[in-house]
Amino acid sequence: MYGESLRRIAETEADWYRIHVMKPLLDAGMGYGEMLEASALFGAESAPLADRAVTAIYHGQQEHAWFKNIIEGVENSLEEAGIRSKLDRPPAMSFLDLSGYTRLTEERGDEAAAELAGSLAQLVQRTSGEHGGWPVKRLGDGVMFYFKDPAGGVLAALEMVERIAAAGLPPARVGLDCGAVIFQDGDYFGRTVNNAARIAAYARSGEVLVTQKVLETSGANGVRFTEIGPVDLKGVAQPLRLHVASGHRDG
Repeated sequence: MYGESLRRIAETEADWYRIHVMKPLLDAGMGYGEMLEASALFGAESAPLADRAVTAIYHGQQEHAWFKNIIEGVENSLEEAGIRSKLDRPPAMSFLDLSGYTRLTEERGDEAAAELAGSLAQLVQRTSGEHGGWPVKRLGDGVMFYFKDPAGGVLAALEMVERIAAAGLPPARVGLDCGAVIFQDGDYFGRTVNNAARIAAYARSGEVLVTQKVLETSGANGVRFTEIGPVDLKGVAQPLRLHVASGHRDG
């Protein structure tokens, strides 16, 4: 895992260096030998800074991952002790990802991928905001959302799936759960977040999957729910009762 991740970093760095350092020097009229000398000086100055940056980013990600594990461990302990309280109106976490995004970007190239990501960002920002939510972060071919209440999350998910299809983007799939979450450094943590991510990964293209808790707290809102039964998900301790959400009110 270390080797593969660092290989990708090194290759991306080399591509950037060739395009944004070496090529401009050649385009400016330098000979190849002069370009190598000039770029070597730049590399000698920038390499220590890059090393520090990579190390700092790694430690930041490490802290993020460890904090996530600690929070989930605390939640499990509270639940086992029978002292974990339930919220009357819990927030909802939602994950949306695009099916076939990787294949599409490989076929059409980086520019098409950037254009697709921009279109997706605009669409989900507007739709989630209309239902009391907002994108927390982008995750490659997907987006993580926070909603003040589960009902808004379900309606937003259904609309986003429809609008993404209408916009000609790859089909989307969404997973939602609701419950207590912890906010720190611009991100959300806890079992609810983990469940929503696992559910999205389990969903099929064009499908919005929600937990039993979401169904119970979101109300009808013109949405139909079809149970698919208890499902064992990777990284989730107990099977979850999942439902397919479909249909919503116009407007």
